[in-house]
This record gives sequence, C-alpha cells and structure tokens, in this order.
Amino acid sequence: MTKFSDLKLNPKVLKAIEEAGYETPTPIQAGAIPPALEGRDVLGIAQTGTGKTASFVLPMITILARGRARARMPRSLVLCPTRELAAQVAENFDTYSKHVKLTKALLIGGVSFKEQDLLIDKGVDVLIATPGRLLDHFERGKLILNDVKVMVVDEADRMLDMGFIPDIERIFGLTPFTRQTLFFSATMAPEIERITNTFLSAPERIEGARQATTGENITQGVVMFKGSRRDREGTEKRNVLRALIDGEGEKCTNAIIFCNRKTDVDIVAKSLKKHGYDAAPIHGDLDQSQRTRTLDGFRAGDLRFLVASDVAARGLDVPAVSHVFNFDVPSHAEDYVHRIGRTGRAGRDGKAIMICVPRDEKNLEDVERLVQREIPRLENPLQSGGETESPKAKSDEGEKPKRGRRRKTDMDDEAVAKADEKPKQEDKAPVERQRSREPQKADTRQADKKSDKSRRESNRGGGRGSDRKDDNRGRGRNDQRGGKQVVGLGDHTPEFIGLSFADRSDDD
Repeated sequence: MTKFSDLKLNPKVLKAIEEAGYETPTPIQAGAIPPALEGRDVLGIAQTGTGKTASFVLPMITILARGRARARMPRSLVLCPTRELAAQVAENFDTYSKHVKLTKALLIGGVSFKEQDLLIDKGVDVLIATPGRLLDHFERGKLILNDVKVMVVDEADRMLDMGFIPDIERIFGLTPFTRQTLFFSATMAPEIERITNTFLSAPERIEGARQATTGENITQGVVMFKGSRRDREGTEKRNVLRALIDGEGEKCTNAIIFCNRKTDVDIVAKSLKKHGYDAAPIHGDLDQSQRTRTLDGFRAGDLRFLVASDVAARGLDVPAVSHVFNFDVPSHAEDYVHRIGRTGRAGRDGKAIMICVPRDEKNLEDVERLVQREIPRLENPLQSGGETESPKAKSDEGEKPKRGRRRKTDMDDEAVAKADEKPKQEDKAPVERQRSREPQKADTRQADKKSDKSRRESNRGGGRGSDRKDDNRGRGRNDQRGGKQVVGLGDHTPEFIGLSFADRSDDD
C-alpha cells in the first residue's frame, strides 16, 4: 500500500501531513502527486470528496519551497469557482505549509480591495482566487501574471456551469506558456475537453473513479411526491422534508439541504426554524461575512441544518456531514454528484435522500442516466405513517381527518383553500335575502310615485326645469330603488320650496 512517505514530498510537508493525521493517500492523490512533482501537466478526474484539493496543494508546496516571490508577481495561481471553495483551498494550504515559509493571498468577492492589494504588493507565493476578482485586480494594474510557474484550475466543470470559461481562457493567455498546469474536474463535458486539449501539454490523465460516479459508501434514495393541489405543493413538500428528517432520528447528526432556487432556500430555512429545527440559509445573495459565519457555525457543530443553493455544493469540506437532503432534483445532473458528495467523506458512511415532484421526473431520469444506476424509491413517510397528503382525500374515503393543534404556517397555507370553499357555502344566502327584499322594494316604489306626484302638484308653476331636477334628486348611490333609505326633509316641507318666482314677477 502506498504511503505519503513514498511520494517524494518535502520532509516538512510530510511532517504537516502526519500532524494532520493522514498516512495513506487516496487514489487521486497517489496518481496525481508523482507527475506533478516531475513538472508535468496533470488532468485529474474524480468525484468530489476524494481528496482532490490535497492532490495539488501538496506538490505545489514542495515545488515552491525553494524560491521567493516578487511584488505583484505571484509564483502560483489557483482558480476556484466559488468563494467557499477558494477559502477551503486556503485552509488546506495553511494546514500543510505550517513548517514551510510560504505566503498566500485570497482574492474573493465581498472583501475590501485595499486589504487584498496590500498582500499582493508584498509578494505572494500562492494566489488563490475566483476568476472575476482576479481579473478585477489585473485590470486595475495591481497584478502581474508573468511569473506564474504553476497554475491550478479546480472544479472546472463547475466553472463551465457558472459561465467562467471565457474568463479562464483569458487568464490562461495572461500566464506564461511554460507554466505547469494542474486541471481537476469531476466530469468531462465537451467544452472542458476542448480546453484541456488547447491549454494542457501532454497531460498525465488520472481518474480516481469513473466519471460522474457517486461514492459506494453513500446510501441513496428518492421519494416520489405529488401534492394534493398546486397551491399547496410547497407546504406539503416541506412537511415531507420534516418527516424524512424525523424518520432518521439520532442518525441525522447534521445535514445539508439543497434547493434549486435562492428564494426556496430562504423559505425552507424559515419554515424549519418555525417548526423548531436549528437551520440557517446560505446562497450567493448573502453578504460574505454572513456566509462565513454560517459556514463556521456548521463546521463547529453549532448549526445542525444548512439550507443551501448549489453555490455550497462545491467547497464545503465538512468531513462529518451525516445526511444530504435534496429538496429539489437538481436541474443539471452533474450537480447531483457534487451535492451528495458532501456526505460520506473520508471513508465515512453517508445518506442522501431526494424529493421528486412530477415536473422533476425528467431531471431525475437525467441523474440516473449520468450515474448509470437507478436510485431506490422510498416510501412517503407521511403516507406510511397512516396519514395522507391531503385532508380532503381522507374525507373522501369516509374517514374524518385527524384534528389537532395546527401550526400557524399550516393555517396560512390553507387560507386560500378556505377562501375558495366559503362562497360555495353562502350561495343560497343571497337568494333568500333577495326574496325577502322584494315586498319592501314594491312598497318603496309606490311611495316614490306618491312623493313625485305631490312635488309636481306643489311646483306646477315652476316650469319643466324644476320637475326634472326634483325627479332626479333621489337617484344615485342613495336611490331608494337600490334598497337604501333616503335621508330627506321628512313630512314637513318648508314654504319657500313651494314659492313660484314667475307668480311674484306677475304680482309686481
């Protein structure tokens, strides 16, 4: 069996590895480290969680142990698709280089440019960055890439998904042609294959496992779920998620819950909090400081459930994640491999459970086609417990739905359904009220005719204009014909109303 001591690494690096508690390299490490130390290009293909980060960090430290960096001219460059993955690489670098005097800089978004500029001006041996922030520094004239000796592209397939390939090609053009390139990816899409053929020179191809495979130590399952109504699907789906968590019991020490959309991340996290679960969201719209605090709390064990978008599917190195729950079937089949790769790391057992609604069945077929295996179907925990997804369905079978204390969230979700049922119960009431009003309306019309006749008799000398005005006086919003009582002068009519101006002029 190969050991790290057999890989010709720097003795100080071996000492740091031993202090970290590692003795035997993983297959991707054992295959990638020797050619990297020889200065050859490396193309590494392996599923997430197999130790790809150490497979390029360890030889990089050994190569850079001799030499010194100049101001604004880093000696090596590591490109990562997300801030979290870049931070993970930086942590690995700190762990394995503790006995070697090397400097590093982390260039990610959400951090002040000024602080990063100060590090670059001093000169760094290792520059770890996301593509966008790296190009920002370059365009501001703060960075020179002419002295890069080793360039690493990590999670290249994720770069493709996030649209970073044009930036990667530009960065390749800014670095020397004589550089050594270490290229790592979990899958090999045609676009990734094109880049490797263009920018890598006779690379050593290392495959730690078949492309897009999932760990054998991860137990997988999927619950096929269909909501009772479209407007209640989200609520019922969250009920299924909580039932799945409760069904795992104490075995679920912590878990990452993945959603496809950022809005769903916030909704699911808020729902879990309301129901007493220790959960927090993380996605790309959050401030970097908040994302860092959330991740630190999850790593430390202070947070049990991390609700995340795919931004956290890469770069989360938490060895003891017991479960992964896919609240949504990922839109890209490759993301499924990375999501469930957050559990079952470092040889531990893990469990991954997914919830699939009818509209996501095509995505599920794509996932199964990619991993070349059928994901076992699990029983809906709500149905297996004797409950149905819809109270209405239970009442149709002749059983009354169980009554109990309902949470506020459930009552809010049922408000629309109650509003739809209410008009049906009151359909007969307006008809009865209409019938009871008909005699009253007939009496009102007779009273209107008598009052109009009396007004015309009293104003007979006033001409046509006064008749028209009086006739329209009672109409409008308060018209008696609309069923409302008209407020007027009562039975007493003032004398001035009956005066005729035409008669006064005749008397004069």
